[in-house]
Amino acid sequence: MLFPAAVVPINVGRARSVRLVEELMHQEQRLVAVVTQKSPDTEDPTLDDLYEMGTVARIVKVIKLGASNYSVLLQGIARMKLVGMAGEAPYLRGRIQRVNENLSRSPEIERISRELREVARALGEYSPPVPRELVTVAENAAEPGSLADLVALHLPTPPVTPADRQQVLEAEDLEERLRLAHHLARRVHELHRVRKEVHQLVTGEMGRSEREEILRAQLKTIKEELGETDESEEELDQLRERVAKAKLPYEIEKVAKRQLGRLRAMQGHSAEYQVTRTYIEWLADIPWSRSTDDRFDVEAVRRALDEDHFGLDKPKKRIVEYVAVRKLRKDGRGPILCFIGPPGVGKTSLAKSIARAIGRQMVRISLGGVRDEAEIRGHRRTYVGALPGRIVQAMKKAGTINPILILDEVDKMGADVRGDPASALLEVLDPDQNSTFVDHYIDVPYDISHAMFICTANNRETIPAPLLDRMEVIEIAGYTRVEKLHIAKEYIGPKALEEHGLTSERLEWRDDGYSALIESYTREAGVRNLTREIAAVCRAVAVRVASGEDVHEVATAAFVESVMGPPKFLEEGAERAPGVGIVAGLAWTPVGGVILFIEATKFAGKGNISITGQLGNVMKESVAAAFSWVRTHAEHLGIDQELLANSDIHLHVPAGGTPKDGPSAGVAMVTAITSLMTGRPVRSDLAMTGEITLRGIVTPIGGVKEKVLAAHRAGIKHVLLPARNGKDLEDIPQEVRDELRIDLCSKIDEVLAFALLERPAAPSLPPRADDDDPSLEAGR
Repeated sequence: MLFPAAVVPINVGRARSVRLVEELMHQEQRLVAVVTQKSPDTEDPTLDDLYEMGTVARIVKVIKLGASNYSVLLQGIARMKLVGMAGEAPYLRGRIQRVNENLSRSPEIERISRELREVARALGEYSPPVPRELVTVAENAAEPGSLADLVALHLPTPPVTPADRQQVLEAEDLEERLRLAHHLARRVHELHRVRKEVHQLVTGEMGRSEREEILRAQLKTIKEELGETDESEEELDQLRERVAKAKLPYEIEKVAKRQLGRLRAMQGHSAEYQVTRTYIEWLADIPWSRSTDDRFDVEAVRRALDEDHFGLDKPKKRIVEYVAVRKLRKDGRGPILCFIGPPGVGKTSLAKSIARAIGRQMVRISLGGVRDEAEIRGHRRTYVGALPGRIVQAMKKAGTINPILILDEVDKMGADVRGDPASALLEVLDPDQNSTFVDHYIDVPYDISHAMFICTANNRETIPAPLLDRMEVIEIAGYTRVEKLHIAKEYIGPKALEEHGLTSERLEWRDDGYSALIESYTREAGVRNLTREIAAVCRAVAVRVASGEDVHEVATAAFVESVMGPPKFLEEGAERAPGVGIVAGLAWTPVGGVILFIEATKFAGKGNISITGQLGNVMKESVAAAFSWVRTHAEHLGIDQELLANSDIHLHVPAGGTPKDGPSAGVAMVTAITSLMTGRPVRSDLAMTGEITLRGIVTPIGGVKEKVLAAHRAGIKHVLLPARNGKDLEDIPQEVRDELRIDLCSKIDEVLAFALLERPAAPSLPPRADDDDPSLEAGR
């Protein structure tokens, strides 16, 4: 842009413009009309591509730069309007009309001129990028019109654009031209003032650290030149870089820099130096802001659970609901899930499937046998060998702030003089507190609220009540024989073949082979032992293949028995006949349901009862209540009171080395005592569970599904349950209910009617040989 009274150098390179310059070089006046293109991208402009208002200029100097390239120095003379075109070849020619300047001055023009000079002087302190010539123009421009033109010319681009300058050039009214120039100058001044303030704020915060970095770099260079390099200085530089890259929160960064300052003042071989360095490394390595993107896709989670697990419909349904809620809630919070069930039913693998489906990192924390609170909260740094707790260690291992943390075996934590780790977990699992979790080692608040916690346990009873209250329990019972068969066929068998380097051509599994292992070699709620036994069969075949033998075996029941030996388990119902005083009870254990036989015998005595089998207090009270009920109803049961008074009863629960306790054996105790005293045998294919009152009412119990599955595994055909446990039958798989007869009893009389057979008739003695001798009649 060229203004009157301005001198501007330009480069001329277009063919038509070069031709014009070459012709004018031989003329005296060498006048040209200078107008600006509306768009700088137009290569060959026409009249429509040019602004109407321009400047008449004189070519002061021409310097040839090349064959067709000139540098031309132009001096603006006056404003002019482009009236029309007179020709485009060999260069652009046009008709112009000169615009006369208004040189009159008014008080308003003088005022605006003074303000414009002040703004132009003020812009001098922002040089660069504001040109220094702007201050010179403000001091030397005598005429207001020239002042406005020259200030507009020298304002920096951006923020002033060619269109803004064109507006000043087109303003014929002097006051309007001054106002436009003043407005542009004020806009530039305000922009650079704000930039300077922001720069001062940023420099104030970063200037000190930058100066320190520069000084340290210079000091390091000086020491290297003098040969006085120190390994500890290199370590400090590396630590400083790690802290800078960790993007710590402001407060944490202050702590890290303070520790770095302390570290610089320590001797590198001192013990405190090592402790402080390790602490800074932990601060830098823990994730403070890194996270993974969640994929809360309900269908993907459902598909992952079905791919990895067979059955478990209720746990899967609850997990899908949990994921759906986490997707809809924007704060990312949700209940703490706790999977409770026997070993080997897939609690940990369910958590792994969730992590795989939603795309989070997963870390497993084993809490079995943990007795020290510092395992959760960490040790204080004053102790030798101190480390953060397992929670912070797991977050470091995951590398993100939103992993899935599996707290395994939360029911097996203990407590001693070193504290209670279960109490320390209360803060970890509380969504309202874990956003400011403080590890004793880190000693600064650390946000673990973005992590997803999943707990696993075998026994609900050993989990402290406050801890259990913070978790949502999902019960996972054992598998049925049908479910185990499907799991073996679809998951365990193919995986075992692959792990042992075998193919289905070498070892082909049949259903009866799997069934033989399930029924005769394993007796468990889960499938862990089944996995081991399948692996044992695969190993036997693998040995033969590795020996060079051409093996093509079919894993039938007979082949399994030839490899594994005689069956380890037999069906109890098949191996015994109905007996007097022998009852099959059902019990719940942390590893699933079991069959518990109760045996009773009597001998001459004084009406006492003795108990063996390492029974707990609750079971001893059940025996006492059962014995009291039998004695109270002896006449109704057909028991001779004299026999009851002159006999001692010995009640024994086999497997005496295993402690037993729980409120569910009363029904079996009454049945055993009644069978013994009446001589009526108990059915061998029947098992029962339930507690009684002194009035003979059968009360409900827990663990119904586990107990019924245990009876099914043992070959029992008939199960007696308390009537108030009828609602729990929905949890029992349909194939189990189809194979078992389940009766619900509300009173002990109903139990006895199902369980006791009629007393067998006494065998008749054969006649003696001398009974028919008439010679002995007189003697008789």
